[in-house]
Amino acid sequence: MGKGGSLSDGVIKKILLSYTYVAIWIFLSFTVIVYNKYILDKKMYNWPFPISLTMIHMSFCSTLAFLLIKVFKVVEPVSMSREVYLSSVVPIGALYSLSLWLSNSAYIYLSVSFIQMLKALMPVAVYSIGVLFKKEGFKTDTMVNMLSISFGVAIAAYGEARFDTWGVILQLGAVAFEATRLVMIQILLTSKGITLNPITSLYYVAPCCFVFLLVPWIFVELPVLKETSSFHFDFAIFGTNSLCAFALNLAVFLLVGKTSALTMNVAGVVKDWLLIAFSWSVIKDTVTPINLFGYGLAFLGVAYYNHSKLQALKAKEAQKKTAQADEEAGRLLEERESEGNGKKSESQS
Repeated sequence: MGKGGSLSDGVIKKILLSYTYVAIWIFLSFTVIVYNKYILDKKMYNWPFPISLTMIHMSFCSTLAFLLIKVFKVVEPVSMSREVYLSSVVPIGALYSLSLWLSNSAYIYLSVSFIQMLKALMPVAVYSIGVLFKKEGFKTDTMVNMLSISFGVAIAAYGEARFDTWGVILQLGAVAFEATRLVMIQILLTSKGITLNPITSLYYVAPCCFVFLLVPWIFVELPVLKETSSFHFDFAIFGTNSLCAFALNLAVFLLVGKTSALTMNVAGVVKDWLLIAFSWSVIKDTVTPINLFGYGLAFLGVAYYNHSKLQALKAKEAQKKTAQADEEAGRLLEERESEGNGKKSESQS
């Protein structure tokens, strides 16, 4: 009874911890998105400089990642040659910088709720680019599902009250670059046996992002910032915003490490609905019935995609266990046969 009770306590503790990690990730992801919107929106804090904001995040995250790895040694660094860094990490850093720049820029033109609806296209982009680079096999049923997600997002866009073409182009560009980055991680890093957690990823990638963003910043935002003489750097606002961005990466590390990437996908769907509700009720963004209907269709497609991924993982795991069991059975059979042969030779002698 005591043993069974302690086992139940252990299971309950594990479930509670998993839900805690999910709640922390949702809260931080929610906070970063709303905080970025608050800073960049001209009707709120009115600091419409997405490149500058991203560079502040990258410099802050680089510094903290360096301290955690090199000074406090909380996380072990990944051994990486200069050649691998230049050929693998630098391209990923370039894609990440473009993704962050465009996604932050979209907050100036679009509502938080509509941006979350457009982000539902991420599985479509990842799958399409995966097929293009031959990392995913083309399947008709999967492509039909991708088209249903796209159709749902198109309906949501049609029903958007504050539709802005430039904002949509920026967000779709951000989705495309982020999807390409995820596929490139598989091609350039995972295939070479290099695994980066969110902390080591920031340590290697964030400085690259900063350097890549420096070029457009000099030509696009620096001249405007020079003219804005009234602006004074608010350490409280930008410091807490950057800290939230870094904490979000730590939360990803905890969530994926203690649960799974699929759990994060499911948690992401919950976060999107919460953001849409918050955007409508607090920020007072207009969310139309057509918006919700379209996003509902896209949501069902994304849910089916995640379900299919889970089933494929389970099937792969079951196949792996079957192969291991067959291998073990074969080994035992060989041992018995060798023992039997040994006994025969002894009786003959």
